[in-house]
Formats: sequence, structure tokens, C-alpha cells
Amino acid sequence: QNLFFQASNPGQFENDSDVLWQQGHVPETIVYHGRVGINTDAPDEALVVCGNAKVMGRVMHPSDSRAKQNIREVDTNEQLRRITQMRLVEYDYKPEFASVMGIKET
Repeated sequence: QNLFFQASNPGQFENDSDVLWQQGHVPETIVYHGRVGINTDAPDEALVVCGNAKVMGRVMHPSDSRAKQNIREVDTNEQLRRITQMRLVEYDYKPEFASVMGIKET
């Protein structure tokens, strides 16, 4: 299987040192060392999607039970004691962040 990329700006990838997309070590993979933005030209994380994303497969996250083993019940009293030692806070989002993310400030 081949992967083809065409730059929106002809000649953008003329110099091999400018190529940031690379074939991965695992078959049928591609690697980009940097930030990727979809519908944004200023991604501030590894991947930023401005709009809806459709996933036809599974999304794995470290909190996913499929990634864990030896799941067991804990001593509830001990955990409640730990919770009472936690610092709980309320906050407002900065207006500039809230407006970009489309969320309420509070």
C-alpha cells in the first residue's frame, strides 16, 4: 500500500530536509514529527481537530479498562480519607481560551 501526499503549495517539499512526514518503522505507517492541525493553522497540541471527527474503529485511552489488568476493589474508608486531604478548587476559563474552544468561561 502506498501513501501519497501533495503539498498545497507546489515546491513546498522540494528539499529533502524540509520533509517532516516519514515512513514509519512499522509497516503501513507514517510519522510526522511536529504538530498537526485539521481546519486550523495554529495547532497547540500534537493533534488539533477543529470540527467533528469520525472514528470507525476504537479509540484507546490510558483510562480505558481494555488497557488495564489486575482491576480490584479498594478499601473505601481509606480512599475517602485520601479524598478529604485533596485540594478542591473552582475556576473560570480565561476569556480568550473559552472563545477559541467554544465553551462557557465558567
